[in-house]
Amino acid sequence: MLNIVIFGAPGSGKGTQSANIVNDYHLFHISTGDVLRDNIKRGTELGHTAKAYMDKGQLIPDELMISILGDVIDANREKAAAGIIFDGFPRTIPQAEALDKMLADRDMKLDAVVGLEVPEKELIERILERGRLTGRSDDNPETVTSRLEVYHKSTQPLMKHYQEKGLYNAIDGMGTIDEIYARIRKALDK
Repeated sequence: MLNIVIFGAPGSGKGTQSANIVNDYHLFHISTGDVLRDNIKRGTELGHTAKAYMDKGQLIPDELMISILGDVIDANREKAAAGIIFDGFPRTIPQAEALDKMLADRDMKLDAVVGLEVPEKELIERILERGRLTGRSDDNPETVTSRLEVYHKSTQPLMKHYQEKGLYNAIDGMGTIDEIYARIRKALDK
């Protein structure tokens, strides 16, 4: 079993590279963004709550995200037999600690963190382009700045947290999708 977190700022390529990792390593992909957007689309209570936070570029409360992730894992135990890739979570040190506890409660542990490192100017260009192509409501100029500020303040400290645990693998997130993925494979295959 291989459980990993794919880590990086909005627009760093987490979703794109997660798909490659899922295909090669047969991991169960949990994208918190996809889970939340699905609930928004279906008009669930969670969706309404999440949309209010997302429209402002804010993070979903920790206890809510942990509960959602636990439910997704429990409902997909067979699909997760080879392991899980967490895409978009954790985003804070308290979330990382809660993830460790939630995994331990299920006799699992985190094995590696893939950190996609991309310059901010490139992140902004990628996010705005993705918004034009997909129509994602949270990929607009107003929200991008807020999301990057939240990332730098709340999420970036996770890098040091995971470095200290010996789990962080810094990956240069510039280049073609294949070039970036080759770097990821090299790190994971260690």
